[in-house]
Amino acid sequence: MLGLSRLGRTHRFMLGIIILLIVDVIWVVSSELTSYIFREANYSKPFFTTYVKTVMFSFYLFGFIVWKPWRDQCCLTRDGVLNLNAEVGTVSPPLEPDPMLGSPIYVPVKYDSHASGGESDDAGSGGSCRSVRFSNLSEVRQLSDTYALEHNLARLSYQASVEAAERLSILQNRLPIRQVLKLACLFCVLWFFANYTYQVGLEQTQPAVVNVLSSTSGLFTLICAAAFPSGPSDRFTLSKLVAVLISLGGIALVCKSDMKLEGGKVPFGAIWSLVSAALYSFYLVLIKRRVDTEDKMDIPMFFGFVGMFCMLLLWPGFLILNETREEVFEWPMDHQWMFILINGAIGTVLSEFLWLLGCFLTSSLVGTLSLSLVIPMSMLADGAIKNIKFGLWFYLGSVPIIVSFVAVSLLTHWDSWDPVLLAVKKFAQCLLRRKGLSRVRELDREQTASLITEESHH
Repeated sequence: MLGLSRLGRTHRFMLGIIILLIVDVIWVVSSELTSYIFREANYSKPFFTTYVKTVMFSFYLFGFIVWKPWRDQCCLTRDGVLNLNAEVGTVSPPLEPDPMLGSPIYVPVKYDSHASGGESDDAGSGGSCRSVRFSNLSEVRQLSDTYALEHNLARLSYQASVEAAERLSILQNRLPIRQVLKLACLFCVLWFFANYTYQVGLEQTQPAVVNVLSSTSGLFTLICAAAFPSGPSDRFTLSKLVAVLISLGGIALVCKSDMKLEGGKVPFGAIWSLVSAALYSFYLVLIKRRVDTEDKMDIPMFFGFVGMFCMLLLWPGFLILNETREEVFEWPMDHQWMFILINGAIGTVLSEFLWLLGCFLTSSLVGTLSLSLVIPMSMLADGAIKNIKFGLWFYLGSVPIIVSFVAVSLLTHWDSWDPVLLAVKKFAQCLLRRKGLSRVRELDREQTASLITEESHH
């Protein structure tokens, strides 16, 4: 849809990094706006706001009205042609060859009155009794789809044929709409609760702390990507593990700062943030396992179906939360609606599309660790808007988190590079070499001592 398959690997990676940085800015603004809705606008309803923002994904389904390739894809799926194209080059040729021409169809012939009149005049002027009689039916045969595609491509110019071949290749690898529907139905609940727990975390603690704790998704992503790899960029390496552990060390320092803010108690907002980070990681790794490149699936279409399924499946949550008094249902006022819709359009509908696209262009680990870059941005936002001052531990913990993101980005770009493993191997070789030298020296000393003993006896 976006034509990004023509870009080289380096350009795709750089574009993905830029997109993830834009998403970081959007998420900082969105988290501050969400905190404002919960506290200043006096509408602390995490489930309602998450439900509304998720349902707003369904606006992407208007793409079937304004975007012709989506409509064509529906028609092709209904006729069975898309499934045939999707299997081209992946299955063995059929046992029976496809006939070039279809079954004959006979249609009546429409004669031109002038031509028939001229023919009769010629016959009459010649004075001959011979006459020609034509059939009233004509035989029509349709060229097979297998050969019709090749014939249509052959009639195009060179440039047009190259572009048509590229589009055909993308269509052959693209998932049919029925499979996109299945993926959206499987992942809608996982995505919803990942976002819902994030909203609950924002309700109970500061946005800067929530964004820092969301960076723990890097560890979950590293573990899940090692178990379910989708490509070379998701390969587990010792260097990535060290980078993630460094990030977790910074997170521990930030948690220490947050516990001071909460009066020495473990904040519940931190726990919800950790749950959100784990769910986001599972969601991203599993979807990249099913769809390894962005060309195989239209991301807006996927999110549109996610919004539709969330709207149809998750509305009983209002009844459950209202009965348990966990979140009493209350219709928002006009100004609250304005903040919710703005936050949903920018902080959810746009940012989630860009974030998933950036993850496809880079890797799942880079996408999750990009959350760490919102830390300094959120600190600046909290300091400028709310005059909140964090302790030294908070700033010291933010440094290794940012460094780990840069390190993982480099390790993902050069996926075969593992500097920590190389350093460990060299260190082990040096130890073995020293042990070997010390052993040789001991043998020399023993031999020298034995020679001296023998000479003394003589």
